[in-house]
Amino acid sequence: MIKTKRLPKRMKMLIRPGDTVEVIAGKDKGKRGEVIKVLPWQGKVIVSGINIMKRHVKAGTGGREGARAMQGGIVDFEAPIHYSNVQFVCPACNNRTRVARVVLPNGQKTIQCKKCGHVHERIRQEK
Repeated sequence: MIKTKRLPKRMKMLIRPGDTVEVIAGKDKGKRGEVIKVLPWQGKVIVSGINIMKRHVKAGTGGREGARAMQGGIVDFEAPIHYSNVQFVCPACNNRTRVARVVLPNGQKTIQCKKCGHVHERIRQEK
């Protein structure tokens, strides 16, 4: 009998790029940063200045013809951190808090701070 691999579940994340979060577990506990990217299939987020890793890069041309040569060495980059290890920071009360999903009267979905009740309206960024 052949078993097929199941795809991982996509997490429903209330945090989006541009939100400020605070790390609540791990080596960077207590630090705050802005979310750069959200990876819902992995259940992770990339936060600026948090979970800095080092990668050893070999010098090369970068793969394109006519491109200038890339310098080798040690490069710092932000590695993904699990969604459960960060918590949303409310812009109104400046505290880390849980969030609730709210539907506004115009039908727009948004999040609300559980501590102060502030509705956090997100402005959609155009690509």
